[in-house]
Amino acid sequence: MRRIVIFTDLDGSLLDATTYSFDAAKDARSAIQALGAALILVSSKTCSEMEPLRLRLHHHHPFIVENGGALFIPKGYFPFPLDHSTPGRKYDVVAMGVPYVGLRAALKEIGRVLGCRLQGFGDLSVEEIARLTGLSLADAFLATQREYGEPFMVVGNEVPWGQLQTAAETRGLHCTRGGRFYHLMGSNDKGIASRRLMAWYRRLAQEQGHGLVTIGIGDSLNDRPMLAVVDYAILVQKPDGSYDPDVQLPHLIRAEGVGPVGWNRSLMDLLPDL
Repeated sequence: MRRIVIFTDLDGSLLDATTYSFDAAKDARSAIQALGAALILVSSKTCSEMEPLRLRLHHHHPFIVENGGALFIPKGYFPFPLDHSTPGRKYDVVAMGVPYVGLRAALKEIGRVLGCRLQGFGDLSVEEIARLTGLSLADAFLATQREYGEPFMVVGNEVPWGQLQTAAETRGLHCTRGGRFYHLMGSNDKGIASRRLMAWYRRLAQEQGHGLVTIGIGDSLNDRPMLAVVDYAILVQKPDGSYDPDVQLPHLIRAEGVGPVGWNRSLMDLLPDL
């Protein structure tokens, strides 16, 4: 017997990049449920955004927010204490990111040093975020409830990607790229958070006499750390049919299909063989 754990990005992967629908992933979601596999949502979204989405997905497993800024584990999910977790009303929380106020200050400083205008979510109104993302006003408001990461864009002249990375790293921070925005954060990433959660699943599987198989699915550079730590790494196509050229890993599975279509097809091909 093997326990299967699937780590998935949301926007552009499980969710359509434009409509945010997950209807095209229906068959694979049913197969996951039938197998008793754990589906872990791993996103740049905030906890406030994730909670209503989890209700729509009937999701009861742990989830990772803000590019690995924190892990949220439903109370009592694991039958053993979780190291470095803080108990809350609904979740045990493992925070790994830098507080938001520090990121906001660093973003302004990086913009001054590079001589460019970096516009983060903290600089935008809810209406502007809704227009840029295609989210409803209610969902755009939830996207502003940030704790561990700041999505941003370069306004005006583009700045070389390497300069953004270097400027962040000299301040002990990290810069990555998602489907729509750059993201400024601490030394956390989706891979570090996934590996922490994976260790607890491995312990649980061992105590039950099972093995552990892990799958990761994403579409962008910020998913690469997560894809690098799983047994089976799947990259889905962008809306234009391309694959992110910066995601290069040994044995990477390139799904045939954009977003949730590729997500569904790749899992329907892979799961029967596990």
